[in-house]
Amino acid sequence: MVSVVELFVRIAGEDPVVQGLVGGIVIATLNLFGASLVLVWRDPSERALDGALGFAAGVMLAAAFTSLIIPGIEQYSGGNPIPTLVGVALGAAFLDRADVIVPHAHYLLTGSKRPDEANPSTSLPLDNERLTPVVLFILAITLHNMPEGLAVGVGFGSGNVENAIPLMIAIGMQNVPEGLAVSVAAINAGLDRRFYAAFAGVRSGIVEIPLAVVGALAVSVAEPILPYAMGFAAGAMLFVISDEIIPETHTRGYERIATLGLMAGTIVMLYLDVSLG
Repeated sequence: MVSVVELFVRIAGEDPVVQGLVGGIVIATLNLFGASLVLVWRDPSERALDGALGFAAGVMLAAAFTSLIIPGIEQYSGGNPIPTLVGVALGAAFLDRADVIVPHAHYLLTGSKRPDEANPSTSLPLDNERLTPVVLFILAITLHNMPEGLAVGVGFGSGNVENAIPLMIAIGMQNVPEGLAVSVAAINAGLDRRFYAAFAGVRSGIVEIPLAVVGALAVSVAEPILPYAMGFAAGAMLFVISDEIIPETHTRGYERIATLGLMAGTIVMLYLDVSLG
């Protein structure tokens, strides 16, 4: 019986950059699939969305450690944690500073700013009465997708397909409920259902696929930056989980469902990591 790793190598070949490209296509396709669910599941409940996003957060949380941070320390830094942890700090700092330019998804989904948001007093760059919510919504979700594409590329660029495939699967799995959730929010903001379902796939592909290639190319050409890059991707992912996904699943009264979803996602990802690795 052909394993998942062997099947992937047969399809993508052994070039890490090509593998990163294929990985980027896979996760972008799953984002499109999730976004397109609004065409058949026209009115998902908030309870279901919170549970699904909690599951996505759990998957990403486990993947950040098992596929990025731990390999970055043990395999690519000779047991020295400093390079990977520096990368984690830089990834979190990058997302935090980007929050100054692009408001929280919280603002875009609820219309109000959190008191602890970075630079909360800054006025928005466009007329808030017209296109601002839609434009900033797209920018925020695009920013959210950047560390995901980078993480997949870095994973394959490391040359360790056994670690990269669980990471790709994890990000692809979380892209499905994420794609659905942002489609629902965009439709509620006034965008056409069919237009946004198609646009979501194009948007995520434009961001995730090139970054997957860039990540794979960068670390395969300059191997010493690999632990920093793995830490950076993990730090950015952890920031998004803690600052965006989890708070959003705890604002509508379904905290327990979201928490159970997170635990289920963590368990599933840990099982996949062991069974595939």
